[in-house]
Amino acid sequence: MPQARALLQQCLHARLQVRPAEGDAESQWVEVQRGLLSEAENGKHVSILDLPGNVLIIPQATLGGRVKGRNMQYHSNSGKEEGLELYSQFVTLCEKELAANSKCAEAGVVVEHGTYGNRQVLKLDTNGPYTHLIEF
Repeated sequence: MPQARALLQQCLHARLQVRPAEGDAESQWVEVQRGLLSEAENGKHVSILDLPGNVLIIPQATLGGRVKGRNMQYHSNSGKEEGLELYSQFVTLCEKELAANSKCAEAGVVVEHGTYGNRQVLKLDTNGPYTHLIEF
């Protein structure tokens, strides 16, 4: 049984609402351009290290769901505190790895991320879909 799942999605542009509008405060969004797995000018699929491109990390508790009858159940998910810690560690690791890569640093690769534990609105433009589910 996998301990974690990650969904990699190619994008041309993505925008994620990380905080909804409240009272007089407007909603807050993070945004990236070409991302993670994408197509180079020659049509070949390449990583952000080769484009370069950007990364948008979105917490996805629903990837841990299982179908039971006509419903989804999430009993095997991590608890909220453990999930937040694991998500925070993953974001930090991605930021450090990309910052340490000279090609990414020179190109100004952007790493943005969502807010763990909140509903979030995702707007995604893709020329795929080109999606991979990774379990580890």
